[in-house]
Amino acid sequence: MSVEASREKFKTSLTQKGLRVTSQRLAIFEAAFARKEHFTAEQLLKHAKAIDDSVSRATVYRTLPLMVESHVLREVDIGSGEKFYLPDTGANTQVAQVVCVDCDKIFEISAPFMEWYGSTVSLKLGLKPVSQRLQVSAQCMAFRQHDRCPNHAKN
Repeated sequence: MSVEASREKFKTSLTQKGLRVTSQRLAIFEAAFARKEHFTAEQLLKHAKAIDDSVSRATVYRTLPLMVESHVLREVDIGSGEKFYLPDTGANTQVAQVVCVDCDKIFEISAPFMEWYGSTVSLKLGLKPVSQRLQVSAQCMAFRQHDRCPNHAKN
């Protein structure tokens, strides 16, 4: 799904919930869709404020669930207590996440076997799968050898 289509989807979702489409919410949307990697709410706040300095922390934290509910953002929980987000382009729903335990960077790789696996194990139990995820925690070999993780990006 294109950024324009996602923007319209988000605006429609807000309207259907009886919420206003504000410049702050749109700045948060634009900041989220400018990101190429997973981000936290605090990282999003910094980038949204650069677009519209009237964006507040509270608005970011209230808008993120609205964006997830409208299926324009995906929420990723890596078990660190902090949630990460990524624009939901609908491009590939069968992904595995590999999380670097040294820097919390999240890598997503195509995992087409997941649909088969989820269906197979669910059907054996007489169930129908509705969602699934595969998440691997991994150590950075370079960090172990050189005390520096090359995947750690400055946000």
